[in-house]
Amino acid sequence: MKIKTRIIGLDLDGTLLTTQKELTPYTREVLGRAIEQGIIVMPATGRPLSGIPEELLHFPGIRYAVTANGGRIVDIRTKETLYECLVPAEIARKVLDIFEHYDTLREIYYDGTGYAQEDALKVIDRYLDSPPMANYIVSTRIPVADVRAKFEEENRSVDKIQGLFVTVEDRNAALEELRAVPDIEVTGALTKNIEVNAKGVNKGKALVRLGELLGIRREEIMAFGDGSNDLYMMQEVGTGVAMENGTKEVKEAADYITASNDQEGVARFIEEYVLK
Repeated sequence: MKIKTRIIGLDLDGTLLTTQKELTPYTREVLGRAIEQGIIVMPATGRPLSGIPEELLHFPGIRYAVTANGGRIVDIRTKETLYECLVPAEIARKVLDIFEHYDTLREIYYDGTGYAQEDALKVIDRYLDSPPMANYIVSTRIPVADVRAKFEEENRSVDKIQGLFVTVEDRNAALEELRAVPDIEVTGALTKNIEVNAKGVNKGKALVRLGELLGIRREEIMAFGDGSNDLYMMQEVGTGVAMENGTKEVKEAADYITASNDQEGVARFIEEYVLK
């Protein structure tokens, strides 16, 4: 049975990309065929726009991207922001206050670009166990001498704030502190990270919002994901597909479960259930 689909939203890390952060030839082929059949194929990621691989930004037919966990929808071709829901500066300041209580690699996103603490980037192995993920962050962030100083200089709302922690215990302690901060959405896609967005922001709502702008019903939107920042996406869209390597919560929320990211689960599902 084929599932009528007009938009496909794709988480990147742990979903579309392999563990080595690669887009396989088979996956490229299937995405291309979906686009040829008139389906809107697009990243739906926690990454800033500047963190989306060039291969996807220039992929023929890919026009839109949901970034920063739904904090921003961008028209890749025109560079126009179609929608944004940002963390107000006064709230972001409270989040940074908490992250500074711990040994963290802190990031702030403005206008689709990520800024990170330079000294922490130099010792990123303290915060990440995965060399491919570490390489991705180092190669896509703008290093700044002091993230707090950059934030105070900008003194405006941010797309998203992220903290990478040395230990799970520190991350959990920070999560407890964040309970006192109002009007935020707290998620994380890694073992020792925290991602903070404005209240109510998630990838699924952003995909549905784009569908409304394009005259596409939520029932015709499909999304793939694996991590906790994909949980609401599974629930918001018409068809949620979790990766076999996904968290228990994401798999329970999904309508379907496909093979893992390293087994090209996205492409296999699209070919079997979507393509004509």
